[in-house]
Amino acid sequence: MACLAIAAAAAVMTSPIAPFSAAAPGAKLPEGWRSVGLRHVARAEPALVKDSDTTVLQLRAAAAVGSAVWRLDADPAITPILSWRWKVDRVVRDADLALKEGDDYAARVYVTFDVPLAELPFSTRARIVIARVLFGSELPSAALCYVWDNRHPIGTSAWNPYSDRVRMVVLRNGAAHVGEWVGEQRDVAEDFRAAFGGSLPRVSGVAVSVDTDQTGDTVTAWFGDLALGPRR
Repeated sequence: MACLAIAAAAAVMTSPIAPFSAAAPGAKLPEGWRSVGLRHVARAEPALVKDSDTTVLQLRAAAAVGSAVWRLDADPAITPILSWRWKVDRVVRDADLALKEGDDYAARVYVTFDVPLAELPFSTRARIVIARVLFGSELPSAALCYVWDNRHPIGTSAWNPYSDRVRMVVLRNGAAHVGEWVGEQRDVAEDFRAAFGGSLPRVSGVAVSVDTDQTGDTVTAWFGDLALGPRR
């Protein structure tokens, strides 16, 4: 369920992604970033903290869900490469991406897309319309969710148990690199085509998140700057 609400928060503002590193530790989120949680669930509040010589975003979840969301309007045919770095203090032991009750992760990075409803089958359009009534009109029509998992092999790709419009992709697995900064780079255009097929829609937002409300676990994640740029 967290995937729907978090994805719903990311949608339309043309701008580069504001860097966390440009802010002072302890300051508010950079302008344009927004803290998002779930109703009736404890929120993991984002905080800007110092790590070595750089300001990064910290999210700590104790049976909680929390995200920082950036809205944008980008053409992935021109800027398809999303890069970032992240770090976690542990994985969520009892999570399982195949189950609703296991839909928790030490860290997630979302990319949302604005697929025109007219391009979707009627049944899919109907489900999205209903979901937008429940979760808000900004709910995107498709999303990729890159996760730091606990059990599935790196490269695993599967539909979220709550929605076949959210494709989960495992980038990190288990305790390897726990406590270390790890850099990532994904071609979101290629990942979208592999997951959804069809024409390539515009990117409507990105979000970073931690999520332990299903398992009741406690985890802390840190995120460095995100950037969306061209292939090189």
